[in-house]
Amino acid sequence: MPFLGAHTSVAGGLYKAFERMKRIGGEALQIFTRNQRQWKATPLGQEEIDSFRKMLLRHGTPFVASHSSYLINLGTWKEELAKRSVKALSEELQRCFLLGIPWIVIHPGSHGGRGVDEGIANIVTNLDSAIRLAGDDNQVGILLETVAGQGTSIGGKFEELAEIMDRSDFGQRLGVCVDTCHIFAAGYDIREEDAYMETVDMLDEIIGLENVRLFHLNDSKKELGSKIDRHEHIGKGQIGLSGFANLLNDTRFRNHPMVLETPKGKEMLEDIENLKVLRSLLKK
Repeated sequence: MPFLGAHTSVAGGLYKAFERMKRIGGEALQIFTRNQRQWKATPLGQEEIDSFRKMLLRHGTPFVASHSSYLINLGTWKEELAKRSVKALSEELQRCFLLGIPWIVIHPGSHGGRGVDEGIANIVTNLDSAIRLAGDDNQVGILLETVAGQGTSIGGKFEELAEIMDRSDFGQRLGVCVDTCHIFAAGYDIREEDAYMETVDMLDEIIGLENVRLFHLNDSKKELGSKIDRHEHIGKGQIGLSGFANLLNDTRFRNHPMVLETPKGKEMLEDIENLKVLRSLLKK
């Protein structure tokens, strides 16, 4: 069975994420190690590192990923934004290394009107620069997230992610995070079994299923191919329960972590309900 969980708040301390994971009955989690909407990040303190690693061990070392800052744009042609993005990603790699987090999820970037080819070239250059800047000892991996294909963003087509991985000097450190809402909005259908199998076959042929390391489980407020990224609770959107049943019961993803990114309040009741719905779709 897949390992189900959610993106979890770190309010009150990074280590608090594990308590919240347990509260919702999760087996995997995703966090922000720092404020995702600020460039300046306070360095980790030793106490912060120790408490996080202690809780990681106490909870049986579940799957943990960090989601990088939304400000980062590796595809930009603007020199100053590129420098800040490289620095921010390098610092995220260093934080995850210290915390023992094996993967960082990142939106590949936007070409800002310069075209996909130039955007991909910029992503590869800046991605490799950030990895080098983080140091040779740092082996934290980076997961390129599928996106909805809105505007000038890159990653709405499987081929774009595959090209980044192929051209990077650190291809062995890269993988893919598949967001169900995003691929649906980008035009990849998963609702009916035949459509689901066709989409996964394309994913395998273009990217390789061995490179798919994480799923974001989100229903979509918008219709197939809308190119609009709007997350909805499981079964309440345009994908519906059948699409998630197809994914959850695909034996090729039996041991994969899958985390929710759906809206929720402080008590996380929505996460509890969404996980309950997902588990009800699993075949015994």
